[in-house]
Amino acid sequence: MKYNKYIKDSPLVSEIGLGAWQLGNDSSWKGMSEKDAVDLVHSSLDYGINFFDTAPNYGNGASEERLGKALKGKDRSKIVINTKFGRSASGIIDYSSGYIRESLEGSLKRLGVDCIDSLLMHSPPFGYLDGNKNDHYEVLERLIEEGKIKAYGASLDTYEEMKLLMNTTNAKVIEAFFNILHQDASRAFDLGKEKEVGIIAKIPLDSGWLSGKYNADSTFHDIRSRWSRQDIQTRAHLVSRVKEIVQAKDDLAQTSISFCLGYDAVSTVIPGNINSAQLKSNVESVNNPISGELIEKLEDFYRDEVKQLKLPW
Repeated sequence: MKYNKYIKDSPLVSEIGLGAWQLGNDSSWKGMSEKDAVDLVHSSLDYGINFFDTAPNYGNGASEERLGKALKGKDRSKIVINTKFGRSASGIIDYSSGYIRESLEGSLKRLGVDCIDSLLMHSPPFGYLDGNKNDHYEVLERLIEEGKIKAYGASLDTYEEMKLLMNTTNAKVIEAFFNILHQDASRAFDLGKEKEVGIIAKIPLDSGWLSGKYNADSTFHDIRSRWSRQDIQTRAHLVSRVKEIVQAKDDLAQTSISFCLGYDAVSTVIPGNINSAQLKSNVESVNNPISGELIEKLEDFYRDEVKQLKLPW
């Protein structure tokens, strides 16, 4: 495993992190038992993963609880935990500044810790990102002073969101929607480096499409049922084009993760995995970097064939 800078006063983070949404047993994706969840976290640690991303609404709080159980007794000085606020364990959506502390205290209790490394606003409306117009960031600064968090930021999807947050607040972490089919966030990477913001690349496999296992005839019965038949056919065509471009690479998932790791602004990538085989494959991505030339071809592909399509999440 390789490690990168994340935020001040935290350990370096593993290039591959564990997105812990799947640890819960009641979510819009297939869940897992508590034993399987704990085993997955322990296997992650064995592979050298030390970055864990969770949120109160993942499995209605179960993700944080199970992650806390799995990490109990482990050396916290080597582990980095990121959680969020805005979407509660009870299903309530509340981005108000007055709710931040209550949300964090619930997360700390479920995780069984006194402090977390970073706290992010969870996919908020655009208006909440302006530090000149919201008092959220005063609350977050106080939480740093109190030693409950080390840094704060937001989980975002676009360049414009990232730019506004970084230019008007002291946010030091952004979880950015970034993969071969969604590259808008990369426009903010230079600003992120300038302001020493740790960037987490989320959804690097485009909800499974960039694993290469879906096609135009695929159907979905979980949260991915949001896609229309036309959305599915469009994505299937684009994935076929990606396969043509990366023809020398056998494992599309590893290539897709390595694409994200090809940007030095990215601290860690959090691909989804629900079993040990997927985890192992994701981790092996760090040993299969892709060339700058291939990255440029994929950037050209996005600019020329994908950007104008405005693919829905």
